[in-house]
Amino acid sequence: EDDSKYIKSLYPNIEVGFGLDGIKKAISNYPGDVVNAITGIAGLEPTIFSLENNRNIYLANKETLVVAGEIIFNEAKKRGLKIVPIDSEHNAIYQLLDGVDRKNVKSLIITASGGAFRDKCRNELINATIEDALAHPNWSMGSKITVDCASMVNKGLEVMEAHFLFDMPYDKIRTVVHKESIIHSMVEFNDGSVRALMYNPSMVIPIQNAIFGDNHKSPVPDIDFEKLGTLTFKKMDYERYPMIKLAYEVGKLGGFYPTVFNASNEKAVELFLKGKIKFLDIENIIEKAISDFSKSNCKMEYTIPNILKLDQEVKDSIEVK
Repeated sequence: EDDSKYIKSLYPNIEVGFGLDGIKKAISNYPGDVVNAITGIAGLEPTIFSLENNRNIYLANKETLVVAGEIIFNEAKKRGLKIVPIDSEHNAIYQLLDGVDRKNVKSLIITASGGAFRDKCRNELINATIEDALAHPNWSMGSKITVDCASMVNKGLEVMEAHFLFDMPYDKIRTVVHKESIIHSMVEFNDGSVRALMYNPSMVIPIQNAIFGDNHKSPVPDIDFEKLGTLTFKKMDYERYPMIKLAYEVGKLGGFYPTVFNASNEKAVELFLKGKIKFLDIENIIEKAISDFSKSNCKMEYTIPNILKLDQEVKDSIEVK
């Protein structure tokens, strides 16, 4: 409220709002499509509200689809609305699949930079600091998503998001470590050919292409192939990155499992960034939350209110000793 008054004093002719109510007010008062780039499950209700107000959505909030993909797409389909991804990996696939008969697709290949710890073994992560985890070699992002990249939870969330975005079974979604972050994703076809979308690491191009279409000029430097020299690829190591393996497992289980995965990660990352747990504790917290939920025999109906209720219950259950 104090921030609202301060902003209002600077810009008296601008209506000010904050929180979910402010977001809903902005959506209600603006007649165009909606870009949702909110971090975390906080983006779920704005997505639902946008669809209920018949707005196409340009989506960078992967958690919306991770926890409620089936509900979201049923609502969008019922209303004839578009959900267009603007994360670089999913926007690349979105473009590569344009005009493609899905029956000809063998697999989707999502690339991963490997995050801040891609060159470290697990023993080197025992005493990893917050500063270490936030030192992403390729991208400049918010703290939460940067930590998610270091743990590879982010790539697990992207796998689950891709499942819903492209109506693709998990067995046809692959991940590969590509440290240069030049190829943002690939589509492999039944005949053995592969399409890839390449550009220097920047969010300008996927956002621009999603909203305005292809072939617009951008400030992103051209790829200097001579200077770049090589592009490297490395098999995703599930022992090194166990959260990727767990993401596939909870994605296949479906229902509330992805909600528990996401909620426990959000809480764990918050605790890590506050210095209350160690980096590898993030994995332990997520694994315990999934294990506890599997024993709970949950019988709730799969609805948005129950997703939000369970999200809060999982977060409240996580205690630091």
